[in-house]
Amino acid sequence: MRYHFKIHKEEPGGWAQCIEYDGILTQGATREELDFNMREVLNLMLDEPEDSTWIPPMPDPTIKGRNIVEVEVDPKIAMAMMVRVSRLKSGLTQREAARRMGIAHVSQYQRLESGKTANPEWATLVKLKKLFPDFSVDFVLA
Repeated sequence: MRYHFKIHKEEPGGWAQCIEYDGILTQGATREELDFNMREVLNLMLDEPEDSTWIPPMPDPTIKGRNIVEVEVDPKIAMAMMVRVSRLKSGLTQREAARRMGIAHVSQYQRLESGKTANPEWATLVKLKKLFPDFSVDFVLA
């Protein structure tokens, strides 16, 4: 999963703004620092939002242009985000999703929506796909 940032050069460094996700800005004294900061701010914004009903904007793979770079989301955070988005679009609570997947404790389901621990087994991916037919790991793997 890759989002796009437009880089603005200023001496002695520069700043960048995410195109798909209005409001994500960062800066760096060097290009290396700017690259690190873009990844860090993007992952922080997409991981465990305060408002559990918030659906983040999705990356737009058609974005191209001068001074535009792709920034990859940490795969665990991308996976957690896609599980959360699928659940929200289905109108389910975490407790309802856990029950329908046959997960005994809601805390086990909540780990699927946590970027710190989202690393589901194959059987869990099958259950996710059955519960959310539109669920896909394509964004995570792309």
